[in-house]
Amino acid sequence: MMIAPVGGAKHRLLPSCSTIALLAALALPMQAEAAGTRAGSTISNTASASFDTGAGTTTVDSNRVDLLVDELLDVTVDSSNPGDVPTTPGATSQVLTFSVTNNGNGVEAFGLTTIANAGGDNYDPVVTQIYLDNGDGLFDAGTDTLYTPGANDPSLNPDQGVTVFVLATTPGSVADGNRGIVSLVAAAKTGTGDPGDSFAGQGEGGGDAVVGSTGADGQDAGTFVVSAATVTLVKSAVVTNSLSTADPIPGATITYTIVATVAGSGSVGGLAITDDIPADTSYAPGSITLGGSALTDAADADAGNYNGTRINVALGTVAGGQTRTVTFRTTID
Repeated sequence: MMIAPVGGAKHRLLPSCSTIALLAALALPMQAEAAGTRAGSTISNTASASFDTGAGTTTVDSNRVDLLVDELLDVTVDSSNPGDVPTTPGATSQVLTFSVTNNGNGVEAFGLTTIANAGGDNYDPVVTQIYLDNGDGLFDAGTDTLYTPGANDPSLNPDQGVTVFVLATTPGSVADGNRGIVSLVAAAKTGTGDPGDSFAGQGEGGGDAVVGSTGADGQDAGTFVVSAATVTLVKSAVVTNSLSTADPIPGATITYTIVATVAGSGSVGGLAITDDIPADTSYAPGSITLGGSALTDAADADAGNYNGTRINVALGTVAGGQTRTVTFRTTID
């Protein structure tokens, strides 16, 4: 964090007067909840006194004291994600959403950076781009503005906010349930520092710019969670014959059972089971089942088919924790 404090008073009194000390303190709020009086405004005050000299009441006015309100540098960053954002191994352009709000009392531009390797998680997302929202709150690379540091730093009025989208890539080596944290940092372009540090003459309206309670740089974190799935396939065979034994002799029937198990918190799409009919056996027509329900051999509306050399069963999208069981029969030649 760069700090460029400037010595001397943080307010200018025109003219100087010790009776303004309390007003000066009130004009410098040190919290980020509201912008307060606009930077560059002039607070003017004239005192009066009345007295009786015996010939009636006389009133006299003091000189007018003018106080130029300095600019307070304050910003907050908040994650807009209601919870961890799901991602998958190797996924690109994964989006975290943040809001950046100018809590100061003057127009201020803010530089944006990210932190993805601070620790406390399982992996480091790879931040690729930052976008500034067009106002609808929804990320769209075609309508939102790609952020370029130093070229289009968001300039915000007091109490104005902007939605910021941080895009990241998830490494392919991550495992189901892994979490990756990314923080967005917004820092006032005028400067940052310890609360009370000031930048002489750099505030809106010609006053000083004074660092507020946030240090003029705020940050918040968003988190990705890996939702991945794996598939295991187990095949077994049961033999029956006319001799009521389990011997694989000519004419015996082999019933094959294939169990696909999906594990993890994610899901797999386009899952299909294919099995070639073994040599020296013949497929038993109409014997394909899925979950105990018969399927036709034709390539029609149901999930299964037999093309003369192999069976195929399309399972579609299957979530983690689910299984699919396929059976079919052949006869030993």
